[in-house]
Amino acid sequence: MELTKTHLDDAVCPVARTAAIISGKWTLLIIRDLASGLKRFHQLERSLCGISPKTLSERLRSLEVEGIVIRQTYAEVPPRVEYSLTEKGQDLVSVIDCMRSYGKRWLCQDEPASERE
Repeated sequence: MELTKTHLDDAVCPVARTAAIISGKWTLLIIRDLASGLKRFHQLERSLCGISPKTLSERLRSLEVEGIVIRQTYAEVPPRVEYSLTEKGQDLVSVIDCMRSYGKRWLCQDEPASERE
């Protein structure tokens, strides 16, 4: 039986449930950027070269729904909106740190993997 998004939503496997949340393109990079603290939309957009404003808005909205990001709006002219990680979001930073270590060790070498073996 093939798993669909509906099945993942109901899955009891913690890896599958976590993957369903963080697997969207740009999602981990947004969390990475928010790990250093509050960011405004345009700061995130600048640091994520190539992301469209629409995609950034969608990813931020989905992370907010999941309880990973907090969106704080200030009644100013022009309006100011800041994003930050919740405690749940901060717990994902260790996942990103592990990915960074793996990438440095295995993927960011000067020589191709075939020459290392």
